Amino acid sequence: MGFKENLKAELSCQDVLVKELAARTGISKRTLDNYLRDKNSSPTAENAVKIAHALGVTVEYLIAGADAQEPDTDTEQAAGELHIIMRKLKSLSSPERQLVLSLISSIEKNLHTGQSVLPSR
Repeated sequence: MGFKENLKAELSCQDVLVKELAARTGISKRTLDNYLRDKNSSPTAENAVKIAHALGVTVEYLIAGADAQEPDTDTEQAAGELHIIMRKLKSLSSPERQLVLSLISSIEKNLHTGQSVLPSR
């Protein structure tokens, strides 16, 4: 898949309208529509970065897609995992997000004290 298909899929996945993306990025709705319609229309590097930032994904993800290749480094893998976590967090209520933050704090505390972060069986 190319930029056009990956952008369409990400907008759909995040339930973001083109006009919302235009507002987030400062890129005109008409320009974004061209990226989504015209197979030969590619964004400038600056616009690709704005779009990726607004959607919480990498430019590489928008260009190559999630299945383009295996992550080469832990950093790239962490970025992909962070993207998944962010999508899931967006669907939670505020109290549920607070619970997740509490859980993360507990895990961090346990890591610093050397205690296991996994429940014993």
